[in-house]
Amino acid sequence: MKVHILDDWFDTLRHLPCYAKLAGHDVTVWTDHVEDIDILAQRLQDAVAVVLFRERTKVTRALLEKLPNLKLISQRSVYPHVDLPACTDNNVLLCSNMHGGTPSYAAAELTFGLILSGMRQIPAQMASAKAGNWQMGVGKTLRGRTLGLYGYGRIAQAVAGYAQAFGMKVIWWSSEAGRARAAADGVTVAPSRKAFFANSDVVSVHVRQKPDTKGIITAEDFAAMRPDALFINTSRAGLLEPNALLNALNAGCPGTAAIDVFDNEPLTDPTDPLLAHPNLIATPHIGFVTEDEFDLQFSDIFDQVNAYAAGAPEHMINPAVWGATSG
Repeated sequence: MKVHILDDWFDTLRHLPCYAKLAGHDVTVWTDHVEDIDILAQRLQDAVAVVLFRERTKVTRALLEKLPNLKLISQRSVYPHVDLPACTDNNVLLCSNMHGGTPSYAAAELTFGLILSGMRQIPAQMASAKAGNWQMGVGKTLRGRTLGLYGYGRIAQAVAGYAQAFGMKVIWWSSEAGRARAAADGVTVAPSRKAFFANSDVVSVHVRQKPDTKGIITAEDFAAMRPDALFINTSRAGLLEPNALLNALNAGCPGTAAIDVFDNEPLTDPTDPLLAHPNLIATPHIGFVTEDEFDLQFSDIFDQVNAYAAGAPEHMINPAVWGATSG
């Protein structure tokens, strides 16, 4: 089967153990990123299966209508970047393992790395030392400070474990259902949303982006944070009200932010007001970018390709397509 893999920017996958699962297929790996639909369609014209690299490429109706040979899209986790009705209309099966019960430890580890970077001023201290200026300021110890985790999910719970190992206090906020689960588990839920933001030395957001979570972190939330607080986002930029973080940093509450996600990615403009902000620590969406995480994720994705080729698709999101084509 002709399988095309998109957006493997560093040509990583062919060097991982999981790649051997595609040995029986005709595989093309694209190591650049293309936005132009016509160029994408030309590249993928012969593809029967397309493997997506998370959300790096949007699969739109306009693209799907130019790919008459495409039968399968294989990916992992949520799929806000895929036009599911258009897939169904064009008889393209979407398979995506939602990996219930398995957190992304890579994302959790990066989150805690950003917490340490922000509280200990690691990027600025490094830059100062390399410039010959030695120390540039005084950081903060984590032990005894309060980490506020917004979202009571798997990644947040992994981060909570790291925080407790460092001697931090952990408080929680989430949806009403999430707060109920947290309370039932015996952890500390903030008495109110405002208290959550006001009483946390560090706030880290861990929520899936869906229509009902878009913009859930607001300017009012940031205004409740202290000037010496740190805000972390390794989830999705769309969880924040548009421009709210930039305006908050300009206003000084919170004093610092460390983020891994942006509204427009890849963001390659060094003059972007948020990216260039002196009080922002930024990484280029590397929360899931480790060899270990790739091997874990793409093992599942390649299993889906093989299951489809064997006539027994797994993790079907729009199973009606398979019923119509196999019946």
